[in-house]
Amino acid sequence: MDPIEKKPLYHFYPGSQILSIGTTGCNLKCQFCQNWHISQDSAPTQQVSTEDIVKHAKEYNSIGVAYTYNEPFIWYEFVLDTAKVVRQNGLKNVLVTNGYINELPLLELLPYIDALNIDLKSMEDAFYQVVCGGVKLDPVLNTIKSAKKNGCLVELTNLVIPGLNDAPLQINSMIDWILREIGDSVPIHFSRYFPQYKMNLPPTPLSILEKIYHQASQRLKYVYVGNAEGIGGDNTCCPVCKQIVIKRKGYSIAQYNLKNGRCPGCNSEIDGRWA
Repeated sequence: MDPIEKKPLYHFYPGSQILSIGTTGCNLKCQFCQNWHISQDSAPTQQVSTEDIVKHAKEYNSIGVAYTYNEPFIWYEFVLDTAKVVRQNGLKNVLVTNGYINELPLLELLPYIDALNIDLKSMEDAFYQVVCGGVKLDPVLNTIKSAKKNGCLVELTNLVIPGLNDAPLQINSMIDWILREIGDSVPIHFSRYFPQYKMNLPPTPLSILEKIYHQASQRLKYVYVGNAEGIGGDNTCCPVCKQIVIKRKGYSIAQYNLKNGRCPGCNSEIDGRWA
């Protein structure tokens, strides 16, 4: 069981718990992979049935099932079959994904998915080809657009790597695309990089994350910073009056001020799925 905030999803039933499952392997080979011990290596696993997953989700009062840890699209058939049964039992389905999938299987799966956190690693095709194992950017962008178009709640994560994707022009390019294709209400999490797997660059300076946070907040409604304390990028603020409507401490909700999905200060609607 994980807090939903760990996915991270900040606008999808905050404070709830979700049964989280995964396997091993990935369809990308990112040099900086933060989960390389399960995505690029083997790890102990155990077989579990769809029926057991639903049973455990209900027993532990979970809102549903998150397909996470490694890339869920590489165990697509099991995810699809399980998502159907989870939905039939009145529970939610969540994907944490790099978004790299062909359109037809994606469109078959999306009707059963309630929310996704999708990694948008860069807006440069060369980044995906050189750093992520010779793949292309377009399938990821198409996944983001399709998920939004099909009514799923979408949040994005961008791992900020110093010298590779942290330049102001690169961040602006990402913001431009978000505004043009999916709108300013889609939350984005800028996450701090730490050296892992095959990449030895130093951790992202907090000063860079703070600059990106302020840069993105000028144009997008809901901007967050992950893996970095002291910046204040954990809280959800009303985009109109700037009042804190959800205050977080780590993965926990310290204060929940929403009233029927609205800001208690100015009554503006806060985008998301709320209990």
